[in-house]
Amino acid sequence: MSGFFAPDSLVLNRKLPLWYQVSQSLRASILGRPASAPLRLPTEDTLAGHYGVSVLTMRQALKELETEGLISRHRRHGTFIEPAALRGAPVRLLGSVDAIVAQQSGERATLLGPGPATVPVPAELAEHFPGTAEVVRYRRLRFDEAGEPVNWAENHVLPELADRIDVTDLESWPMVKVLRDRVGVRISRITDTVEARLAQPETAALLRVPLLSPILHYTGIVYDESGRVVDVARIRYRGDRFSFTVTMEAPG
Repeated sequence: MSGFFAPDSLVLNRKLPLWYQVSQSLRASILGRPASAPLRLPTEDTLAGHYGVSVLTMRQALKELETEGLISRHRRHGTFIEPAALRGAPVRLLGSVDAIVAQQSGERATLLGPGPATVPVPAELAEHFPGTAEVVRYRRLRFDEAGEPVNWAENHVLPELADRIDVTDLESWPMVKVLRDRVGVRISRITDTVEARLAQPETAALLRVPLLSPILHYTGIVYDESGRVVDVARIRYRGDRFSFTVTMEAPG
């Protein structure tokens, strides 16, 4: 592909979705591009042929990059790298829903406040709940076996699903497990983001850490099989009680 900087070949791992592998290859090329590289990408057909995948697979890979803000797509004009796409953009890792459930399980949780509350969709979450005016918010504080607080979580759930949630399940199960195993939501994917932040007054008090001390802020966006967001979780972890380990398999 003349003028393009993607690798000459990509060994695809059958254990991972093709669209994900292609999107990550393209992502690495975009973030590592030389200053002289063109901003316009080849056509979907050309890219699909280069990677040896279907046009539908390539389209899904490009949609992922568009959602991340690395590219923009313009009908009849083509696909372009966003000039503001920087090398410091967050890395996305693929795992299973079961892995996320396992990571969030095993901790005792206490509901904060009087219980679930119906609230207006927070402005910063509005893009995830288009056409929805209100969500049901759950707030929980989790403890380890020694009784020390390790994180506190907020979940914003669609009201029609919240009506079927037994809050006692949330004392021992993460929300994603409750939605999947109790409510019957067919979860298709979860997008996770972990950021370093400073503890604000409420977080500092709940987690028993100094004000403005480092914490890890996790955001998990849960999608059902139709692509609809059913839950957005925001979890604040004590920086001294949380580690993030990823195991990557090399293609055979």
